[in-house]
Amino acid sequence: MKKIILSFVFVLVGMLSFAQNTWSVDPMHSSVDFSIKHMGISFVQGRFDKFDGIVTAPGSNLDDAKFNFNVYTESVNTAVDPRDKHLRSADFFDVQKFPSMKFEGATISKGKDNTYTLKGNLTIKDVTKEISIPVTFGGVAKNQKGQEVLGVQAKFTINRLDYNIKYDPTGAGVAKDVEVSLFFELVKQ
Repeated sequence: MKKIILSFVFVLVGMLSFAQNTWSVDPMHSSVDFSIKHMGISFVQGRFDKFDGIVTAPGSNLDDAKFNFNVYTESVNTAVDPRDKHLRSADFFDVQKFPSMKFEGATISKGKDNTYTLKGNLTIKDVTKEISIPVTFGGVAKNQKGQEVLGVQAKFTINRLDYNIKYDPTGAGVAKDVEVSLFFELVKQ
């Protein structure tokens, strides 16, 4: 009987040690923002209003975490309707053909303090490229409902031409490089 109980305890402990925490993006406390140089003299800022994502991790930090995010291109918002319509067209995101951008994390490595380097595949339109993203782990807290929440932020730059966003290929009017800023609060499921 003792062997059966001990076997059960070992199996239970083993299962718990492999248990994954799943964290889901809280869109009310998150944002996907971008900034791009215009005419070489100023910047246009914008955001995507619709996105979702999941982080799975064995603990309450980002060690060995897996990331999967979707950003819905129809939701691009620069607060200027004609510009937003142009961004949704085939010149830029071609939202009818490519309704979302996707990121799938492959590996994450811990740096100093609360920093990590996340490597994974970013898909925009019909192009998937591996990128490296510096991530800052904000920590874990409880929200007003008593749920555990996890905070992360990241800032990185991509070349839009690498993803077949070929409008103004010289970059004279609309720059080639786009700075992306992500602020995510994720709720433990």
